[in-house]
Amino acid sequence: MKPDWFLYMVRTARGALYTGITTDVQRRFSEHQAGAPKGARSLRGKGPLTLEFHAQVGDRSRASRLEARIKQWPRTRKEALLRGDVSLPDEL
Repeated sequence: MKPDWFLYMVRTARGALYTGITTDVQRRFSEHQAGAPKGARSLRGKGPLTLEFHAQVGDRSRASRLEARIKQWPRTRKEALLRGDVSLPDEL
């Protein structure tokens, strides 16, 4: 049985948003908070971090496509997603 994949967004202390994918959101967020060696390099030293969003998105392929798409979104659209004003794209 294949694991379910999640898309998640983390906010840094300065307000920047990081988007990633994982099969275990809490484990991955803990890795980011702990820093090296498993946390994302771009988040190191930028805490405290807050988990702002996560959603189950299906298989790894769809999760990767969604991650790439959302990373291209402007900040205003990402913030709208966090508020619930827009939803994740269905067409991927």
